[in-house]
Amino acid sequence: MNLGFVDLLTYVLFGLKLLAIVLASLMFLLGLDDLFIDLVYWGRKLIRRFRIYDKYERADEKRLFEAKEKPLAIMVPAWNEVGVVGEMARLAASTLDYENYQIFVGTYPNDPETQADVDAVCQHYPNVHKVVCARPGPTSKADCLNNVIDAILRFESNAKIEFAGFILHDAEDVISPMELRLFNYLVPAKDLIQIPVYPFAPEWRGFTAGHYVDEFAENHGKDVIVREALTGQVPSAGVGTCFSRRAISALLEDGDGIAFDVQSLTEDYDIGFRLKQKGMKCIFARYSITDPALALKRDWSWGMSKEFSQVICVREHFPREWKTAIRQKSRWIVGIVFQGTTNLGWSPKGLLNYFLWRDRRGLIAYLLSFLVNLLFLVLVAMWLVTVISPSAWHFPSILSDSVLLSTLLWLNGFLLLNRLFQRGYFVTRYYGIVEGLLSAPRMMWSNFVNFFANLRALRQVMEMGDSRRVAWDKTTHEFPALTTPMRTPLGHRLIAKGLITEEQLQAAITHPIHRPLGVKLLQLGMIDSLHLVKVLAEQLEMEWAPLNPFSLDRQLIEKMPRRLALHYAVLPVAEEDQTLVLACEGPVSQVSLGAISRQLKRPVRCRLAPQGRVTLGLRYWYPGPRQNEDTRHMLEVLEAHQDDAGLIERVSHHQVLLGSLLQARGLVPTSLFNQALIDYNADRMSLGEHLIERGMITAQILQDTLRDQAEEQQAAFRIVREVA
Repeated sequence: MNLGFVDLLTYVLFGLKLLAIVLASLMFLLGLDDLFIDLVYWGRKLIRRFRIYDKYERADEKRLFEAKEKPLAIMVPAWNEVGVVGEMARLAASTLDYENYQIFVGTYPNDPETQADVDAVCQHYPNVHKVVCARPGPTSKADCLNNVIDAILRFESNAKIEFAGFILHDAEDVISPMELRLFNYLVPAKDLIQIPVYPFAPEWRGFTAGHYVDEFAENHGKDVIVREALTGQVPSAGVGTCFSRRAISALLEDGDGIAFDVQSLTEDYDIGFRLKQKGMKCIFARYSITDPALALKRDWSWGMSKEFSQVICVREHFPREWKTAIRQKSRWIVGIVFQGTTNLGWSPKGLLNYFLWRDRRGLIAYLLSFLVNLLFLVLVAMWLVTVISPSAWHFPSILSDSVLLSTLLWLNGFLLLNRLFQRGYFVTRYYGIVEGLLSAPRMMWSNFVNFFANLRALRQVMEMGDSRRVAWDKTTHEFPALTTPMRTPLGHRLIAKGLITEEQLQAAITHPIHRPLGVKLLQLGMIDSLHLVKVLAEQLEMEWAPLNPFSLDRQLIEKMPRRLALHYAVLPVAEEDQTLVLACEGPVSQVSLGAISRQLKRPVRCRLAPQGRVTLGLRYWYPGPRQNEDTRHMLEVLEAHQDDAGLIERVSHHQVLLGSLLQARGLVPTSLFNQALIDYNADRMSLGEHLIERGMITAQILQDTLRDQAEEQQAAFRIVREVA
């Protein structure tokens, strides 16, 4: 062998030995950093186990139900989120154990596909509101949220309410059924509330998506808990975060009407520090549910813990592709490391500085991990050469003849085993033993992803010259698409079916009486209620059935309290196994159906009934103390002649609820009316009095509308007198 080459190889090996000592020393220091967090967590856990939980009962969901529902607003920024928002709204409406909430979705003027999708969702879910940002997208998540907050404040002004909590979510989030009850319980005593985030586990080969599982399981199972315990500061994860009204007001005041820093890519992270500096209370809430029916539905796997697996949390899909993961993580790094260092600097408090260091050490830690992995591969290759060619030249191992390096390697080996145990433990407790075992090989993959994400972030900052100029690099989200076509207007549907003519439609629309279009057509004799309800059911994608409100089973009526029946304008008409079937004259939102189901403790579903039938049924089966003699006489006559379909039809045309009149006259928008209904109690006051108390209408408006309603009733009374 050439002696020059031998000398070169000798120098290379000597250099590798020095590099190994430096890397091992730095890795040991980083390992001690992680070990400190481990010791604090387990020490705290032991103290709480033997000094607190042996004296006090663990919190469960019972106390969450004791707090009265306060209005909560969910903020969802959406850029290129076609098919995602609808699924989120559907899951929220069908699973959330809460009613008093509104969802505000921020869209962009140059994203018509997402806007159309949100419009379709709003038609099905009246508590979902579309917000169009002032500037074309993509701007930044913070800019989108600022536009959303403006819309929320306008909604508050119109609805005469104040939201107690402002909740941050992404469009692809799967929300725990008890999440809003937890936030409702904690605000306003806490100003920033963060709940755990747990990614969905991919198939075993999906190491890119799987490494998110490992990182979030350990970070939200241990690290953030220690951070809160030592500093009282909690970083927002960007989802599953609730801000109190006091916090939002303080942020608006600081920003002169702008809550979020529009140039920040991780505005949620920044806000945690800003609120801490103001002395506000931040909390990381790991709150476990004892009743599996109230937790997210999950398959059970060996090794899982009820304390971990039934915690109130956010579930979501994370990127599966290597490039997508690097793009997302580089955005986090730019925001937390580069922008965070520029905007936040360092804290005068030592412990908080320590966690700022931990947030920013990634630039060093992942470079070291990458170099260690490369060095390991070089050593393996050299070892393979000696195995494959035992007669070749041999050099002393760089690991020999160095007590320092050997000691560091043994210590680092111990710390690595501890890291594998810690990560595997927290993954196993939530996901099961299979995912826990996979966390070990995924740790090396995690190092590679994070290393290249750091390189990309560094390149972006260097190219821009300023970290604050890096654009919002939006990550594509997953969710099954919701293909909901835009609804064809009722009038056009009736014309298409040949039930009315274009001239009749125009005559009804321009008729001076303020009634819903269907009621106008009925009163003008242009259509009958059966044809109308068929078309309405088709438009609303609901089932329908004829209804004789006087022939219902009294035992069935007794299963629906008067308060609920009048509150939601529904009538119990049938039972199908455990499901109670309710009749309605207009769509009842999934949120309201969920509230009814929870209060009745049984599943319910709605179907449409012809115009006026439910109103007559409510007046007949649930009479109030203010019901007058004329109404009682009308109901008695109709009961006696209930087989006279023509009579019931003519009287039903004039049965219009107060809420329908107010909405038809444009005095109360549907979204605001639905919000007002949430805290309406029919046993305490009338609907009109409630709307006046809320400041949504004036006494004069109520008087005029009641006069309009009374005129309809007088018309019904005249029809009944002719029969009597």
